[in-house]
Amino acid sequence: MGAEKTLAIPEEAQRDKASFEVLRVWIAEQGQHVSIRSGAWEDPFAWGIVLADLARHIALAHQLQNKDTNPEAFLNRLLEGFEAEIENPTDEPEGEVTQ
Repeated sequence: MGAEKTLAIPEEAQRDKASFEVLRVWIAEQGQHVSIRSGAWEDPFAWGIVLADLARHIALAHQLQNKDTNPEAFLNRLLEGFEAEIENPTDEPEGEVTQ
């Protein structure tokens, strides 16, 4: 991991005055911590699309850094982890809504 703790904002998001951030995930104090714009969409289906697109972006990023990566196998393994965590959570979400 590099010295940078935050990721770059995509150029498209910087150019588009209507853009907005919907999710930020941090690993801190040996756990996962998130900020979510929970009201971004009324229909939970939209969050499903975001999660699916995110999974594909993760697989592509891994493939770009590791040329021998099989993107389909990578995505299948990612989905196995997702399903395992949905079925048997290793922790429960907690937090508060702040605005």
